[in-house]
Amino acid sequence: MSDLIFLKLGGSLLTDKTGTEALRADTLQRLAAEIAAARAADPQLRLVLGHGSGSFGHVAGARHGTRAGVVGPAQWAGFAEVADAAARLNRHVIAALLAAGVPAVGLPPSASALVSDGYIRELAVAPIQAALAAGVTPVVFGDVAFDAARGGTIISTEEVMDYLAARLRPAWFLLAGETEGVLDGEGNLIPLITASNLPSYLPALGGSRGTDVTGGMAAKVAAMVALVEANPGLAIRIFSGLIPGLLTRLLVDPGLAVGTRLAAG
Repeated sequence: MSDLIFLKLGGSLLTDKTGTEALRADTLQRLAAEIAAARAADPQLRLVLGHGSGSFGHVAGARHGTRAGVVGPAQWAGFAEVADAAARLNRHVIAALLAAGVPAVGLPPSASALVSDGYIRELAVAPIQAALAAGVTPVVFGDVAFDAARGGTIISTEEVMDYLAARLRPAWFLLAGETEGVLDGEGNLIPLITASNLPSYLPALGGSRGTDVTGGMAAKVAAMVALVEANPGLAIRIFSGLIPGLLTRLLVDPGLAVGTRLAAG
């Protein structure tokens, strides 16, 4: 079985999505330190890290309508602005990781992604494999992309990592957010979601707090269930990144029974 772990740090965890480019620096620094602690506890840890765009890329993307398509000089200027905003948050993430002692390199999806009507057709995988082989943590993120049908668009972190999962075959995909997991309409934790029980929960999952041009919780959970169905052997866990120390524990033991697990079935 693969020992590779995918980890996504949610944009709502790293930023205040109700603001504009509102970084939660203390949270980012703590999470970077927890990744460093996990690497120290398990020197063989192989990790591909992704992060959302939060109030950086999503705010700019909503302002310009980039996800729906790009035509004309004004929208292409907006496309470039969104790319700059997404990269700016990535620089914060990389800086925090380096400060914590984690060798990490940002790999912008916009540099290699070819998309057709919102679907990723090509994305460079070799640089990620090379980073892993060198003991470096590759960091991807939601980004702009050139689109054969729309001109330009935005691809989410989940879409990027979904594409990579089919090719790199991680054992686990961990998603850290603001809540303890996926919650039902009454605010109770849902411990297990499968393709069979997903329809009963979807109406209660709702959207995203703040600006999110790539969909809220319902869309993300549905996509994750589809991913686990398409990739036998993959396990997915959604958990709170606000609980100090939990990220380290999960990176060392992803099977820890916390949060919401998404499984085939």
